Amino acid sequence: MNLELTDKVAIVTGSSRGLGLAAARALAAEGCSVVISGRGADDLAAALEDVQRAAASSSGIVAVQTDLTAPGGIETVFDRTIKAYGRIDVLVNNLGVAGGAGLLDTTDQEWQSAFDQTLYPAIRASRLAVPHMRAQGGGVILMIASIYGRKSGGRNKNHAVKAAEISLGKSLAQQLARDNIRVNSIAPGSILFPGGSWYRRRQADPEGIAEFVRRELPFGRFGRPDEIGAVVAFLASARASWISGACVPVDGCQSRSRI
Repeated sequence: MNLELTDKVAIVTGSSRGLGLAAARALAAEGCSVVISGRGADDLAAALEDVQRAAASSSGIVAVQTDLTAPGGIETVFDRTIKAYGRIDVLVNNLGVAGGAGLLDTTDQEWQSAFDQTLYPAIRASRLAVPHMRAQGGGVILMIASIYGRKSGGRNKNHAVKAAEISLGKSLAQQLARDNIRVNSIAPGSILFPGGSWYRRRQADPEGIAEFVRRELPFGRFGRPDEIGAVVAFLASARASWISGACVPVDGCQSRSRI
């Protein structure tokens, strides 16, 4: 299937590793010019090489080292994108943090940090993207959320911020449809990649995580980042032209939710 993404321009936030890197790789492989970003120079340099290897020959990759949670960080990414390509067709809001303890063990500062590092960057990036998308006649905004934004479970902070992202995506989809801008959320299940939270947990407690896999994951394995990236590429494409306002679980039937 030709996804018709050749020469489109995509920004993927939080893209130096994990799901963001997989999304950038998938979009580049379909011919998108992709702008990736991250705080750490070494991780970002490795991600740039990774995405360049995956990229179709006609696409270009730009890496921007910046802190997207700091003042001016998101603006820097958008400025570099417009300078390099003159347009923005796809925005993937992937930046986020997980973690957190119970209600009584999580401070106000920790709650605020979770929203500062997940929801507010998605709001700011979307606000910057919309005028460009309107001017060019359309675009796509995607939120990388979680199955724990759709159903109970998971850790408090992650549950709250991911539910907020899904709600934001639905609201924006209604607002922006008349501008031919589609907005969707993706809800991954438990995804394993080096350095990620499940990787660290498995290193610390291999027997406990093996039991979790047997109990909670019907396919008997964790998901892979590329399985999320493939859905990102599809939803970003013209082949998904009648999908907006949706939250798509990509979880190997992990979630028990009926919606």
